[in-house]
Amino acid sequence: MAFFRMKVRPALFSFLFLFHWMPSSGGSQQETCQTCQDLANNFNKGLERTQRENFGGGNTAWEEEKLAKYANSETRLLEVLEGVCSTTDFACHQLLEQSEEHVERWWFHEQQQHPDFFQWLCMDTLKLCCPSGTYGPDCHTCPGGTQKPCSGYGQCDGEGTRGGTGLCMCQTGYGGPFCSECGDGYYEAARNDSHLVCAECYRACGRCSGPEDSSCLRCKRGWTLHDRRCIDIDECGTEMAHCRSNQFCVNTEGSYECWDCAKACIGCMGAGPSRCKKCNKGYRRDGVKCLDVDECAGEVEEPVCTGANEVCENTDGSYRCVCAEGHLRREGICVEDKPPAGLKSRRKEVEKPACVPTWAKGGLDFLNVW
Repeated sequence: MAFFRMKVRPALFSFLFLFHWMPSSGGSQQETCQTCQDLANNFNKGLERTQRENFGGGNTAWEEEKLAKYANSETRLLEVLEGVCSTTDFACHQLLEQSEEHVERWWFHEQQQHPDFFQWLCMDTLKLCCPSGTYGPDCHTCPGGTQKPCSGYGQCDGEGTRGGTGLCMCQTGYGGPFCSECGDGYYEAARNDSHLVCAECYRACGRCSGPEDSSCLRCKRGWTLHDRRCIDIDECGTEMAHCRSNQFCVNTEGSYECWDCAKACIGCMGAGPSRCKKCNKGYRRDGVKCLDVDECAGEVEEPVCTGANEVCENTDGSYRCVCAEGHLRREGICVEDKPPAGLKSRRKEVEKPACVPTWAKGGLDFLNVW
C-alpha cells in the first residue's frame, strides 16, 4: 500500500520522488542517525498534535464504526507525515521516501507491540542509531559503561550512532581513557565513589598536588622544576631559541619571542641601532650606534644625482634623486615645467568668449565671460 503516493499533495510527492532517485550525499553515520532521530521526534509531535482530532465529518461515532478509528487511520497518518520534514530539509525528505514501507508497517501492524517509533525505525529496522551509551556498527558499549559513559566527564565518540571510534573525549580538566582522572595541569580536589572534582594547578605546573606554586610535580614546557617550584627557562641565554639571522630573542614566561632587528643592522643583539652586530648598507658606525649616511651631504665617495636639474633628497639608509623646483621628469630627464612650443598659440585660437545667461530684472540677459 503506497499511502505516501496516494494521499500526499502532488507538489510534495514530486519533491519526495525527486529525492528518492538522488544519489546518497555521503553524510556521516552520525549525521544520518541525527536525521532519523529528528524525523522520529517530529513524527511523535504530529501524533500529539492529532491526538484529539477526528475525521471531521461531524458524526464521530458513525465514522469510528464504519471507517475504523481515526487514531489508527490512514487519514491521520498522512496528516502526521505532512509535518515531519521542513521544506528545506533534503535529507529528511529522502529518508522518509526511502522508509515509506517501514513507516506504513509500523503504523498498521507494529505500533502496539513496539510503541517507541524511534527505537523501532532508527535502531531496530534501519539500523542507523544505537542505544545511549553504545556506538559503532554493532553498538558496542562505550568506555565506562552504558549508564555513565566516560565516567560522566566526557563524550564517547559516536555514542548513539552506528559510527565513531568509541574513544572518550574528556571535558577540560579530566583525562585518561575513561576520563576518570585529572588531566595535565589539574589536581584532584575531591573524590568519592560517584564524583571527581579536578581543579587547576598553578599556571607553570604540568602536574601538581595542590593549587600553590610550591605544589608542582612536573613543569610545563619552558619551565624547569626546582624544589617543587617551576622556574622559567631563559631560552635566549641558551641554544634553545631559534630566531632568524636578522632577529633577536626576547624571553617571556615559559617561552620566548623573536623580534626583527632595526633597519640599520645586519644582525643584532637587541632592539635599536645601538645593538647592531654590523651596520647595514646606507649606515655608518658612530661609537656603538649605526647612523644614517647622508649621501646628499657628500658623505659618500661617488657623487650622486648628477643629472641636469636634479637635486638629492636624503632618506633613512638611502637617498633619492628628484627634479628641482619648477621642473618635471620627462623620459627620464628633468625639464622645465612649461607647455611645449606651439601649444600656447593653439590654445588662444580655440579660446572664444562664452555667453552665460543671467537673470536680470525685466527679462533674460547674457553675460560674456572668458
